[in-house]
Formats: sequence, C-alpha cells, structure tokens
Amino acid sequence: MSTNLWIPLSLSCVTTEESRQEFLTYASRLNKVDSIGAEKEQDVLEEEMKSALQGVIDTDIVDRQALVTAIHVLTDLARQGWKIRNRNNQVEVLRPTSWSKEPLEEKRRVRKQLLAERNQQLRQPATQAFIRSMEQRRIFDEHFVSIFSLMRDGREFSDQLRILREPDERAVCGKGRDIVIQPYLQIIDGDKRCEWTGLRLLDIWRYFRHTWSNAYNSIPGRTMLILVRDAAAKFHPVIGIAALSSPAVQIRKRDNWLEWSSDAFLCKVREQPTLKVARWLCRITDQAIEEIYKNDLLEDGVINLEQLRNPGEDIVKALEREAAEQREKHHRFMEATAYKKIQDTDKRSEASWESQARSPLFRSKRSETLARMLRVRSVLHQFFGRKPTKEKFRQLLQSPVGKRTLHTIVRKAKADRVGVALADISVCGAIPPYNEILGGKLVSMLLTSAEVIKAYQNRYEEAQSIIASSMAGRPVIRPPRLVCLTTTSLYGIGSSQYNRIVLPCEKIGGGSNEEIRYRCLGSTEGFGTGQFGPATARALTRLVEQSDNGQRVNSIFGEGVSPRLRKIRDGLTTLGFPSDELLVHGSRRIVYGIPLARNFREYLLGIDEKPKYYLPMKNPALTTQRISSWWSERWLMRRIQNDEILERVARHTLVYPIQHGARVPAIPANLDQLELLEETNGTERTTKKANTYSVDSSPPTKGTKRTSPRFSSTI
Repeated sequence: MSTNLWIPLSLSCVTTEESRQEFLTYASRLNKVDSIGAEKEQDVLEEEMKSALQGVIDTDIVDRQALVTAIHVLTDLARQGWKIRNRNNQVEVLRPTSWSKEPLEEKRRVRKQLLAERNQQLRQPATQAFIRSMEQRRIFDEHFVSIFSLMRDGREFSDQLRILREPDERAVCGKGRDIVIQPYLQIIDGDKRCEWTGLRLLDIWRYFRHTWSNAYNSIPGRTMLILVRDAAAKFHPVIGIAALSSPAVQIRKRDNWLEWSSDAFLCKVREQPTLKVARWLCRITDQAIEEIYKNDLLEDGVINLEQLRNPGEDIVKALEREAAEQREKHHRFMEATAYKKIQDTDKRSEASWESQARSPLFRSKRSETLARMLRVRSVLHQFFGRKPTKEKFRQLLQSPVGKRTLHTIVRKAKADRVGVALADISVCGAIPPYNEILGGKLVSMLLTSAEVIKAYQNRYEEAQSIIASSMAGRPVIRPPRLVCLTTTSLYGIGSSQYNRIVLPCEKIGGGSNEEIRYRCLGSTEGFGTGQFGPATARALTRLVEQSDNGQRVNSIFGEGVSPRLRKIRDGLTTLGFPSDELLVHGSRRIVYGIPLARNFREYLLGIDEKPKYYLPMKNPALTTQRISSWWSERWLMRRIQNDEILERVARHTLVYPIQHGARVPAIPANLDQLELLEETNGTERTTKKANTYSVDSSPPTKGTKRTSPRFSSTI
C-alpha cells in the first residue's frame, strides 16, 4: 500500500462524459485552493463545495448521487491536508506527509485535520443554538448562572496558588491544598442536574467537550460520562471531563498485550502448559455451546442431541450451509426497525429475545458460531478424551489443529469480556485554567479510582447484553467488573498528559510494591474513517443504497463490527475509488493500557472468575481523595513554583469580554445561515447590554443599585 505516492481516483461508477468532466473540473478547483494559505483555506473549501453541489443539483445530470458523493469525498480529503490534482484528465490524491522527524510540525498537521471537522460541527445551527443557550444567563437559587459559572476565574485562582507556594504548616501538611483545590468525581446519570446551577450535567459535559480539538461524536455501546469538579470554589467549577466507552473490537497492539491474540496466548501456554488452562478450554467451549439457542435448529432437523454431544464434520458442514442460507435471507428481507425496536427496550422479556434469536440474522450467527464451537469440541474430544491432562494438553499445543482451536476459544473469551470488563478512555482532559497546572494528569489518575470501578459496576450490573441475549434467546447479563482501561493519544508523537503517570498503590490504600501505571503499548496503524465527516458518510450510504447491490450495512447490532467503516468502505468501492488506500489516514496514535487488577489478563480471558484489584473497594470515595492528594504532592506543588505557569492561569478571566480558554470558540456559521443567525443574535445582544452583572452575583432586587460587581460580565 502506497504511503508517499499519488493515488489515482477513477470515478468508474458514472455513465456519462459530462459527469466525468464535472469531477475533473472540481478536482482542478481544489488544487488551486491549496495555494491560498492556511488561514483562508477552510472557508474557501466550504464555498467551493457549496458551489459545486449547487451546480450538480441544478442540472438534470444522470449521475447526480455519484457526483455529489465524489465532491464530498474530495472536499473532506482536502480539509484533511491531502493534495489533489488533475493530471492528464486523471484525478490523483496524495496523502499528507508524515513529519516523524519534526514532532511539533506533525502535531500541527494532525491538529489542523481535527479542527477542520470540529469547526464544521460548531458551524451547525443546532450546535450554535446549544452553545448560546448554555451561555445565556438564567436565575437559579436566587443567582444569575450560566455555563460561565462553572469556569474558575484564573486571577483569583492564581493568587491562591501563589499563597500555596509559601512553606507554612498548612501547605506542608496538605490542608492548604484542600482549601485551594478539592477535586471530586461526578458520574453523569440520565437527566440529573447540577445542584449549584440547575444545568443538566449532560449539557455541561457536552459544552466543555466542544472545546476539544476534535469533533464530538457519540460512540455506540456503553458510555459513562464523568465530570471532575472542584469543591474549593463557588459553584464547584469543572476541572475536567472524561468518558469511558466500549472499546474497539480489534487493536493489534492492545490485543497482543492482553494476550487476546492467538499467537501471543499460544506462545505463553506453550512455555507454561497448565492443567488449569486445559480445563479452561473445555469450560469455555461447553459454556459457548450451552448458551446458544438451539430449539429451532432441533425442531427443523438441522441438528440432533447426539450430534451436539459427539460432533462430526457432517454436522459442522450442515450448520455452515444453514448460516449461509439465513444470511442471504436476512439481506433480502431485513427491516432494520424490527431489530431496533428490541434494542431500544430497557427491560426485554425472554419472549422478545427468543423472537430475535429466531430472526434470519441471528439464526445465521447462531449456526455459524455453533459450527465453530462444535468443531472445537470435536478436537478437544480427540486429544483429551474424557478429561484433560497436562501431557494431553501439551500434545494439543504441538498439533497443527492446536493453534486453530486455541484461536477460536480465545476469540470467544474475548467476545464475552471486550465490552464488559475492558473500557476505553474516549475522552480525558482538563479545561482551563486547570490544564495549566497539569489537571489533565489528575483526571487521568482519577479514572483508576475504585469509585469509577464501582460506578461502572452499578450502572451496568443489570444491563442485558444485546448480542449474547440474541444468541441465547433469553436475557444474558455479563458481570461488569472493570479490570483494565485502554486509550490512545490524540497525536502520534506522544502524550504529555499520559506520560509518567504512576500511582503507588501504597499511597492510595493498596498493597506495597505495587503500582497503577499508564503503559505505552505502541502505535496504531493509522487506518480508519476519521478523515470523512458525517455528511460524506451519509452521501456514501445513499450511493450504496441506490446501487444495484442495494443496502448491505444497516447499523444494527449483530451484522458485524464498525458499521461506519463498512458503509464508507462500500461507498468508496461503489464510486470506483481504492477504499483501502483512502482509509489509511496516516495519523498514528499511541496506545496505552492501564491495568486495574493484578490478574487482569486471566480475568479478561475468563481463566480467573474474580478480579484481584490493586485498590480496596470498601471505601471507593476515599481512593479518589487519596489519588487527588498524590497528584497534588507529585505534580501540583512542583508546577506552581513556576511564575510563568501562574501568569498563564491568570489569563483565563471572566471579565467581559470574556477571555477564558474553557469557552467554546466562536466559529462563523455557514454563509447561507448567517442572515438568520445574525437576526437572532441582534435581539440577544441588546438584552446582554441591558443586564451587566457579575458571573457569580445575585440579581439585584427592585430599587436596589448594584455597585462594583466582582466580575463585570454581560453573559
């Protein structure tokens, strides 16, 4: 796969020369945009795309959807820094150069790519309306409040931090730090509101998430949003935000580290074959077969009980044929709403799960999985007989079928735990002014707290697994025991936030000579869909739906992993573009792993049934306090000795006009919406001028003149 060569894009799906010429012309226009300078580039790209799209819509062109989609794809690539040219009537694109020898330049390049999509999102009318509503003042508990009430004023904070530097008795024993900053965790649950401002916690989190460099997109699966608040200041301002989400199903560096890859696990067990692992092979196999719903397969004579007990190759082949037939039936007659109705139900009955299990999609998946596991059972019977021994296990590992058998069992064990005992840190960071004092490291550390582990368990302890329940024909609940976290850096040149994060367990109430550490596991491959925005993804999906093949990806649980990736890949292929080339964005990211239990690998494989946590679970909130104290000792007290740092803290003020880094940046709206937004904002600005009060002040009562507000503001 080329990484530094021009990639030809032939729009082979179009049927007329007129369409091809439109495509070539647009590529030539984008090539000229590249020379105008970075400051105006994004605005000009936006205008060029709108003009081209309008031209296609206004004409009665045959290949309208294909051209619209191709325009979106080219524009997104241009936004992400790809070079585009029309060379001898052939459109070619060049992936952005990797600046591995110049880390700062590489960071600027990736940041530019991320900001392009983020700014597109901030231009959306719905997003701008949300931001205005959060910044609009309202009365709550006899105070004027807004999202600005949850930002700490840097001047006052800087003054307190300077006092904290003095080596008096309070600061030395830690009490001074508690007066200046008192971090605590707030898990967002449903529509709960902030007790200090009345704002929805979810809206608070979302507002500050819009200040990140990358766009805010929801992640399918489980997600637990977290606020880190500061009890040392009025309104308990937000220190930072975090989110734990369902992890990607496959990341090579992570899977090798966790021994979720068959090669890594095979290497380990060959060196140390134990009877415990041999018995585990049998247990996982038996549980997998027992859990699968089989009534309809027995009723229709596809299988019988004797074949389940002593499977042969004939039953495996029959199930594989059944799987293929049902998969084809699913694609012909599937109605996505039939599946989504069941997914959207909080408490699903056994009857509803049985109905879903009997659907063509899940009958196909059950037949396929059952065939795979029965083949494993046949191999285990061949080598183990009635019961496994260490010697028989060693013979299995040395046989040609041993690796395939181990691969199947490891894959099954991984599927049972990947979205339950492992979570991905999808959002993690501090907001100004706390970011200046390494608040990002504090947020990162607090995610390892027993309080987070307990909150995750409480939230999902009754959650029914959609896939497992659909395969079993009854409710299935996997124990949500979080034993490991993973995350990736935003940039591929290292993360100052995650570097050197080590928590000595003894300092937090755990055992001596143990530590919780953010471990660098390597880099991702730089492959994915981040270079394509939502509008492009929708255009690609519509193109596939209108093609001869019809819709093959339906964004429902059970069809396969990463529906967005599959939709974009199918759409690019339908256009005639080389999808594997265009999906290589080249922005590698560093992968980190954070074990929370001593036996995290064994538990994630199902070898151990109970996790052995590093930190005590009896008093979760206490571990949060101790982690905060360790952060203060290790990072805060050293950081605030630097006058330049405190000066940067003081720049984040709430005095009008507000110059605070925690405010969502103002991005001009799309040009065709400017008139409407300007009209709306005109009235709002008049209201603001008539109400000039402090951010944290109470509204003046009738007949009372307010004097010298602490922070003059017009929010």
